[in-house]
Amino acid sequence: MNALNQTLLARASAKLGPQVSLAIGLLALAVLLAMPLLHLLPSDHALHVSAYALTLVGKILCYAIVALALDLVWGYAGMLSLGHGLFFALGGYAMGMYLMRQSAGDGLPAFMSFLAWSELPWYWYGTSSFLWALCLVVLAPGLLALVFGFFAFRSRIKGVYFSIMTQALTFAGMLLFFRNETGFGGNNGFTGFTRILGFDITAQATRAALFFATVVLLVGSLYLGFRLARSKFGRVLTALRDAENRLMFCGYDPRGYKLFIWVLSAVLCGLAGALYVPQVGIINPSEMAPTQSIEAAVWVALGGRGTLIGPLLGAGIVNGMKSWFTVAFPEYWLFALGALFIVVTLFLPKGVIGLLKKEKDQ
Repeated sequence: MNALNQTLLARASAKLGPQVSLAIGLLALAVLLAMPLLHLLPSDHALHVSAYALTLVGKILCYAIVALALDLVWGYAGMLSLGHGLFFALGGYAMGMYLMRQSAGDGLPAFMSFLAWSELPWYWYGTSSFLWALCLVVLAPGLLALVFGFFAFRSRIKGVYFSIMTQALTFAGMLLFFRNETGFGGNNGFTGFTRILGFDITAQATRAALFFATVVLLVGSLYLGFRLARSKFGRVLTALRDAENRLMFCGYDPRGYKLFIWVLSAVLCGLAGALYVPQVGIINPSEMAPTQSIEAAVWVALGGRGTLIGPLLGAGIVNGMKSWFTVAFPEYWLFALGALFIVVTLFLPKGVIGLLKKEKDQ
């Protein structure tokens, strides 16, 4: 009788588990959708969400999209990228070019006037158009990922060598964008944005719309990730991660699968960067620093790679901690991040999601 009761309880828990997870997810989504609406309330209202809180959460949501994109290539395809910060920054710079043109009107962007430039470089042409800016947001990271991935996967570069190459790529990008003569604002980057699509970028309604767009992108990326993970394509990716040689013996060519998920991941990062810039109000080469990409790997590892939901939790936890540490103890943040990575490696190999599943099974 005891065994029967335990069996029935286990079956009930197994059935309720997905329902509880779905309920929690819908509740979180409802809260996120309510935030921009509460931001529109008068500032003296008890339920008003401040511009600071909305911007902070919006920034974390953009980072969560990057974590999800990295999970697609690392958690499912087994390719640890230490250069996703470059794709994020390229999307941000593409949107920043449009925002700088909006601020400058018919003239040159402020930093070009300061550096005595007489005309726009050829690659700035068309950036006054929002549609062309969106194309650049997708094309800049997507084409770079396509070219890099084509040669890397054709040469069968993988493992730690692939990670080192991606880190070298983002470091090279950072050095390039730091130079004033490249026409991207040097070490100061782009800032001083005033309008987007003709609307005041600091207006409550504009901030609310940008936040809502970020939530939509996050939900869309998550849905796409789940569809891919549960498809034949996703099963091939996990087989590629676990036993690439066996997959090749079965007649599959892994290069096409790797290249597709690699480019898709880069495009998602670019879109996240495009929504990050108008909300935060700045983009500079520091977003391409290798440490930024390493942090993204920590988000995925902490949350639990290969789960899609886990990296979102990891991005929220780490960036929440970072926001608090950089205010309370700014000099200790890197030590805290290093300690967090060690703890995850030693005690949470499957991340927070793995810990939650273990407690639920018990």
